[in-house]
Amino acid sequence: MSVKVVTLDVREDLRQGREPFSRIMRTVAGLAADEMLRLLAPFEPRPLFPVLARQGFSHRTGRIANGDWEVWFERGVGAPASPPSEVAVAAPSAAPAQNTGVVEVDARGLEPPQPLVRILEAVATLPPTGRLRARTDRRPMHLYAQLAERGLVGETEEQSDGSYVTQIHHA
Repeated sequence: MSVKVVTLDVREDLRQGREPFSRIMRTVAGLAADEMLRLLAPFEPRPLFPVLARQGFSHRTGRIANGDWEVWFERGVGAPASPPSEVAVAAPSAAPAQNTGVVEVDARGLEPPQPLVRILEAVATLPPTGRLRARTDRRPMHLYAQLAERGLVGETEEQSDGSYVTQIHHA
């Protein structure tokens, strides 16, 4: 069986300030068994590696002639690729807070788009009555549209230390 390549170029999205995560995930969800994804991005999308590894994708990366990145995601080839060690170390917790039933995601200290990816990863498993509290260094402006697409609502408050806490729940 020959493998077909689906190419997704998100470079212009990122240059225009648009978050490509949901577009990438829609493309991945639409891949047939005989298709692999070739993703073009202006940087190595390391936060995406563990997300797709959990879905059974391995990856290979490389720089292309203009300095941008080309990442190949292929389903079921050997063991799923493990995330780079520094991503694993930097990954915020996404666990229920003590006895509150609220999932906590601490995405402080991460560079965009990592906070958005971590939060969307956590809300993907949020039960209908669940709540999530996300802590970030910046107001998560790109998050609100992503939440609305998923039937969720987020309210953000600035904290006295300059960080932000966003409470997320189903609409």
